[in-house]
Amino acid sequence: MLYTRDRLLALEDQNLAPYAMRASQTRGREHPEEESAFRTPYQKDRDRVIHTTAFRRLEYKTQVFVNYEGDYYRTRLTHTLEVAQVARSLARALGLNEDLAETVALAHDLGHPPFGHAGERVLAELMADHGGFDHNAQSLRIVTYLEKRYPGFRGLNLTYEVREGIAKHETAYDVPNPAFGEGRPTLEAQIVNLADEIAYNAHDLDDGLRSGLLRPADLLEVPLLREVAAEAGIELSSLEEFSRRVLIRELLGTLITDVILATHENLQRNRIQSVEDVRRFPAPLAAYSEEMAEKVAELRKFLYQNLYRHWRILRQVGKARHVLERLFTAYIRMPEMLPPTVQEAADAEGLYRAVCDYIAGMTDRFALDEYARLFDPYGR
Repeated sequence: MLYTRDRLLALEDQNLAPYAMRASQTRGREHPEEESAFRTPYQKDRDRVIHTTAFRRLEYKTQVFVNYEGDYYRTRLTHTLEVAQVARSLARALGLNEDLAETVALAHDLGHPPFGHAGERVLAELMADHGGFDHNAQSLRIVTYLEKRYPGFRGLNLTYEVREGIAKHETAYDVPNPAFGEGRPTLEAQIVNLADEIAYNAHDLDDGLRSGLLRPADLLEVPLLREVAAEAGIELSSLEEFSRRVLIRELLGTLITDVILATHENLQRNRIQSVEDVRRFPAPLAAYSEEMAEKVAELRKFLYQNLYRHWRILRQVGKARHVLERLFTAYIRMPEMLPPTVQEAADAEGLYRAVCDYIAGMTDRFALDEYARLFDPYGR
């Protein structure tokens, strides 16, 4: 039996919840084009995201630890894959469109510059008087303009719902783009917001413990971790490698289960029966329970104070700021040093935006190599 696009779309109609976004109901693409014979529009979007240059570059972009710190720490790419896995788990349990959720998850961090949030803050400051910088907006810019893969249009020509999910991505560290329409995004996009937070809370905790920057005994001050450890029979004060893995796995399971049950309760209590009900609802429907939201906030605060503000991480932040500021200033002062394609972009869009796009697209490794090429007197 062949599973053609029509058959896949029919299966969505048959199996998805009434409030799920069906690919057959998409608002479409900006540029009309023929759809795939054996993929739904959202599956086609997913494949286009994976094959972008921006997606491949995530392998060498910082999550918390700069790439050269070690092979075992998360990068922006492994973070993205973990977000996609959590998003699919949430979508499947809630009867949502897994393909749409996965695609938004895979694309949500395409616009992150080198050196993580430190790099984003530097570019935001440098571009404050020149249109600003935000990685959500940059992700949308990548998929709608910067990627050049098709003769008839710029960007990837993704469906409206995927672009909307990228633009309206929202967490404690991500601000939605107010220019992209009113109302709430699809429920699939909303669960990606939570999947992002679930993934980075769990894997940043894991990397912090693995690196030694977080001490097992310190975890005792976090109520959620005490509860998870007690249920798993783990002694937090003396975590070994195996018990650390169990703790992270159980933490993920606890958070995912809570979101599934709390979101389902929200949908039932508010009698949500359609995608339009989701869009019109005044608050996000995908959520933790109230009790879990408080516990996650405490975990986030703990990570901020003990990991993200650790002196070793702050040294990385200082180095990132120095590298990116000097690169940016050098390119602005002497644009002749830029590659020809970037110089052409500067002629078309302005020097500041072209330099910002160029630096935002760099990996950590490339930015450091470029710094050495420009400022090391012995570098070639």
